[in-house]
Amino acid sequence: MTVSFDRLGQALQRLNDTIAVRKGADPASSYTAQLLAGGMERSAKKFGEEAVETVIAAVQGDRDAVAAESADLLYHWLVLLTAAGVPPDAVAAKLEARESRSGIEEKASR
Repeated sequence: MTVSFDRLGQALQRLNDTIAVRKGADPASSYTAQLLAGGMERSAKKFGEEAVETVIAAVQGDRDAVAAESADLLYHWLVLLTAAGVPPDAVAAKLEARESRSGIEEKASR
């Protein structure tokens, strides 16, 4: 089955654009600005928390919770990338570079 990621990609683009705008906002008025004001440590901690919550929802077999927690995870991932100064295109380039290799082969090369 072929799955289209157009809708997800567009949603991530809009979300990333919103994060970029809120990056310079007053932390009192924006959760995103609060996270970024907390530096890399806060952004990384929140990303980790959302990853754990996503795993728990998956293990529990709660599909709706997996979707909701995945949305939270992706938001916090984009905030983390912003905090780290890593553009999403850098992640895309890494994925593209791995497309022609098996996961086992790629992991062994590290």
